[in-house]
Amino acid sequence: MENTINGLVVSSLSHAYGQKKVLDEISFSVVQGQFCALLGPNGAGKSTLFSLATRLIVPHSGNIEIVGVDINVNPRNALAKIGVVFQQPTLDLDLTVLQNLRYFAALHGISGKIRNEAIERSLSKLGMLARKDEKVRLLNGGHKRRMEIARALIHNPKVMLLDEPTVGLDASSRASITEHVHKLASEDGITVLWATHLVDEIKSDDQLVILHEGKIIADDLCGKIIGKKTLAEKFASLTKECAI
Repeated sequence: MENTINGLVVSSLSHAYGQKKVLDEISFSVVQGQFCALLGPNGAGKSTLFSLATRLIVPHSGNIEIVGVDINVNPRNALAKIGVVFQQPTLDLDLTVLQNLRYFAALHGISGKIRNEAIERSLSKLGMLARKDEKVRLLNGGHKRRMEIARALIHNPKVMLLDEPTVGLDASSRASITEHVHKLASEDGITVLWATHLVDEIKSDDQLVILHEGKIIADDLCGKIIGKKTLAEKFASLTKECAI
């Protein structure tokens, strides 16, 4: 990780729902152009972190910076730099791929030639240009996810947040989408935060942040964390130790 410019910085972030603390003073940073996997079992706090990073909820303490912009101080500017793919699909099934993306572009104030170029560029990156005139409900699960990622790229974000983006997909579709998003980091310099509970989506040179019961228990390159073990073995070992 030679680049010293941070795309995402999370500092002393805590949040609770009533008496239940979901995130407990977590801190980590991801440099620009790095693919960072946020690994944790269901209930670890991953989705809460994404809700905080997209300003759906406000943290009880701590803060998040997007390319140097504090989301608490200047939320509009920070959010403009983020592309988001939520765990639950948010597509209009009765519109075509192109119509969905044009509507999203309009929400960002993008129109005309710039809009058309942005849509074509985004669809091309995800291998979806040939399907632009198809209705979304006719697409398979993998193509729908690719389309959502393409949509999130239209406004040229500096940071991509993807919350369990491959849940429910077959192994081939998961591998293809994971590879596409890795290329967004390595080739386009986009900072990626990829939340998952699936260890086979993570490469040895990815940054790995392991979140367990609202706390970060590991943060480094995946290969350094696992050593001679498999990631599945190391993850099981770490989460078991923390539960004792």
